[in-house]
Amino acid sequence: MTVDEKIIQYKAIGVIRTPFKEPKGTPIQPQGAVGIKGQIEIFDEFADGLTDLNGFSHIILLYHFHECKGFTLMVKPYAEDVERGVFATRAPKRPNPLGISVVRLVSVSGRILEVEDVDILDGTPLLDIKPYLPIVDCRKAERIGWVSGKTEKFSNIRADNRFSNDP
Repeated sequence: MTVDEKIIQYKAIGVIRTPFKEPKGTPIQPQGAVGIKGQIEIFDEFADGLTDLNGFSHIILLYHFHECKGFTLMVKPYAEDVERGVFATRAPKRPNPLGISVVRLVSVSGRILEVEDVDILDGTPLLDIKPYLPIVDCRKAERIGWVSGKTEKFSNIRADNRFSNDP
Protein backbone atom coordinates (compact mmCIF):
# COMPACT_ATOMS: atom_id res chain seq x y z
CA MET A 1 0.00 0.00 0.00
CA THR A 2 1.35 3.42 -0.92
CA VAL A 3 0.87 6.52 1.17
CA ASP A 4 -1.59 7.82 -1.45
CA GLU A 5 -3.85 4.80 -0.85
CA LYS A 6 -3.80 5.01 2.94
CA ILE A 7 -6.93 6.20 4.71
CA ILE A 8 -6.51 7.14 8.34
CA GLN A 9 -9.54 7.23 10.61
CA TYR A 10 -9.90 8.66 14.08
CA LYS A 11 -12.61 8.23 16.67
CA ALA A 12 -13.75 11.21 18.72
CA ILE A 13 -13.11 10.79 22.45
CA GLY A 14 -15.50 13.56 23.44
CA VAL A 15 -17.09 16.84 22.48
CA ILE A 16 -16.03 20.43 23.25
CA ARG A 17 -18.75 22.80 24.54
CA THR A 18 -18.20 26.55 24.22
CA PRO A 19 -20.24 29.75 23.90
CA PHE A 20 -19.34 29.97 20.17
CA LYS A 21 -22.27 28.62 18.14
CA GLU A 22 -20.96 29.73 14.73
CA PRO A 23 -17.49 30.35 13.33
CA LYS A 24 -18.01 34.09 12.80
CA GLY A 25 -16.92 35.94 15.93
CA THR A 26 -14.95 33.03 17.42
CA PRO A 27 -11.44 33.98 18.65
CA ILE A 28 -8.76 32.65 16.32
CA GLN A 29 -6.25 31.74 19.04
CA PRO A 30 -6.42 31.04 22.81
CA GLN A 31 -4.75 34.35 23.72
CA GLY A 32 -7.78 36.05 22.17
CA ALA A 33 -10.06 33.93 24.36
CA VAL A 34 -8.58 34.65 27.80
CA GLY A 35 -11.19 33.93 30.47
CA ILE A 36 -13.69 32.35 28.08
CA LYS A 37 -15.02 29.21 29.73
CA GLY A 38 -15.81 25.90 28.10
CA GLN A 39 -16.53 22.34 29.01
CA ILE A 40 -15.30 19.08 27.56
CA GLU A 41 -17.47 15.99 27.79
CA ILE A 42 -15.39 12.84 27.50
CA PHE A 43 -17.30 9.79 26.31
CA ASP A 44 -17.76 7.09 28.97
CA GLU A 45 -15.46 4.59 27.29
CA PHE A 46 -12.52 7.02 27.57
CA ALA A 47 -13.17 8.40 31.08
CA ASP A 48 -10.47 6.28 32.77
CA GLY A 49 -7.90 8.04 30.57
CA LEU A 50 -8.51 11.24 32.57
CA THR A 51 -6.83 9.74 35.65
CA ASP A 52 -4.09 12.10 36.93
CA LEU A 53 -4.93 14.85 34.41
CA ASN A 54 -6.10 17.22 37.18
CA GLY A 55 -2.47 17.74 38.21
CA PHE A 56 -1.83 19.90 35.13
CA SER A 57 -2.71 23.58 34.76
CA HIS A 58 -2.89 23.47 30.95
CA ILE A 59 -3.74 20.85 28.36
CA ILE A 60 -3.35 20.55 24.62
CA LEU A 61 -6.54 19.75 22.72
CA LEU A 62 -6.43 18.12 19.29
CA TYR A 63 -9.74 18.36 17.48
CA HIS A 64 -11.53 18.10 14.16
CA PHE A 65 -12.73 21.27 12.39
CA HIS A 66 -16.14 19.65 11.83
CA GLU A 67 -17.71 22.65 10.09
CA CYS A 68 -15.06 22.82 7.37
CA LYS A 69 -15.70 21.04 4.10
CA GLY A 70 -13.02 20.89 1.46
CA PHE A 71 -9.78 22.82 1.48
CA THR A 72 -7.64 25.22 -0.48
CA LEU A 73 -3.86 25.26 -0.62
CA MET A 74 -3.69 29.06 -0.74
CA VAL A 75 -5.57 31.01 1.95
CA LYS A 76 -5.83 34.55 3.31
CA PRO A 77 -5.12 34.15 7.03
CA TYR A 78 -6.99 36.25 9.58
CA ALA A 79 -3.91 38.32 10.38
CA GLU A 80 -3.71 39.81 6.86
CA ASP A 81 -5.13 39.90 3.35
CA VAL A 82 -2.21 38.35 1.48
CA GLU A 83 -2.61 34.74 0.32
CA ARG A 84 -0.31 32.23 2.01
CA GLY A 85 0.22 28.50 1.65
CA VAL A 86 -2.21 26.70 3.97
CA PHE A 87 0.67 24.89 5.70
CA ALA A 88 2.21 28.26 6.64
CA THR A 89 -1.03 29.18 8.45
CA ARG A 90 -3.39 27.82 11.07
CA ALA A 91 -6.39 28.16 8.77
CA PRO A 92 -9.14 25.59 9.43
CA LYS A 93 -9.81 24.58 5.79
CA ARG A 94 -6.93 22.15 5.35
CA PRO A 95 -6.47 18.74 3.69
CA ASN A 96 -6.80 17.22 7.17
CA PRO A 97 -8.94 19.66 9.17
CA LEU A 98 -7.17 19.29 12.50
CA GLY A 99 -7.04 21.98 15.17
CA ILE A 100 -4.80 22.39 18.18
CA SER A 101 -5.29 24.65 21.21
CA VAL A 102 -3.62 25.01 24.59
CA VAL A 103 -6.27 25.74 27.21
CA ARG A 104 -6.26 26.20 30.99
CA LEU A 105 -7.59 23.16 32.84
CA VAL A 106 -9.77 24.44 35.68
CA SER A 107 -11.11 21.12 36.99
CA VAL A 108 -11.82 17.49 36.26
CA SER A 109 -15.06 16.03 37.62
CA GLY A 110 -15.81 12.52 36.46
CA ARG A 111 -15.75 12.70 32.68
CA ILE A 112 -16.27 16.51 32.52
CA LEU A 113 -13.39 18.94 32.14
CA GLU A 114 -13.91 22.62 32.92
CA VAL A 115 -11.52 24.72 30.82
CA GLU A 116 -10.75 28.39 30.10
CA ASP A 117 -9.20 30.36 27.24
CA VAL A 118 -11.23 28.40 24.70
CA ASP A 119 -11.09 29.45 21.04
CA ILE A 120 -13.09 26.51 19.69
CA LEU A 121 -16.52 26.20 18.10
CA ASP A 122 -19.27 24.57 20.19
CA GLY A 123 -19.86 20.90 19.38
CA THR A 124 -16.34 20.30 18.06
CA PRO A 125 -15.29 16.64 18.15
CA LEU A 126 -12.29 16.11 20.43
CA LEU A 127 -9.67 13.68 19.12
CA ASP A 128 -7.04 13.75 21.86
CA ILE A 129 -5.78 15.46 25.01
CA LYS A 130 -2.17 15.84 26.01
CA PRO A 131 -0.76 17.55 29.09
CA TYR A 132 1.01 20.83 28.35
CA LEU A 133 4.63 20.58 29.50
CA PRO A 134 6.50 23.91 29.28
CA ILE A 135 9.90 22.23 29.30
CA VAL A 136 8.90 20.23 26.20
CA ASP A 137 6.22 22.33 24.49
CA CYS A 138 7.72 25.82 24.79
CA ARG A 139 10.57 26.29 22.33
CA LYS A 140 12.47 29.45 21.44
CA ALA A 141 11.78 30.23 17.80
CA GLU A 142 14.46 32.00 15.78
CA ARG A 143 11.94 33.01 13.11
CA ILE A 144 8.15 33.00 12.70
CA GLY A 145 7.84 33.69 8.99
CA TRP A 146 5.18 36.04 7.65
CA VAL A 147 3.62 36.30 11.14
CA SER A 148 6.58 38.33 12.42
CA GLY A 149 5.33 41.68 13.70
CA LYS A 150 1.68 40.58 13.58
CA THR A 151 1.31 38.47 16.73
CA GLU A 152 -0.12 41.32 18.81
CA LYS A 153 -3.18 41.23 16.51
CA PHE A 154 -4.13 37.69 17.57
CA SER A 155 -5.70 38.80 20.83
CA ASN A 156 -8.25 40.97 19.02
CA ILE A 157 -8.97 39.08 15.80
CA ARG A 158 -12.23 37.15 15.55
CA ALA A 159 -13.20 34.74 12.80
CA ASP A 160 -15.16 36.08 9.87
CA ASN A 161 -16.69 34.02 7.06
CA ARG A 162 -13.52 33.58 4.98
CA PHE A 163 -13.35 29.83 5.71
CA SER A 164 -17.11 29.28 5.62
CA ASN A 165 -18.67 26.67 3.36
CA ASP A 166 -21.19 29.30 2.28
CA PRO A 167 -20.56 30.99 -1.07
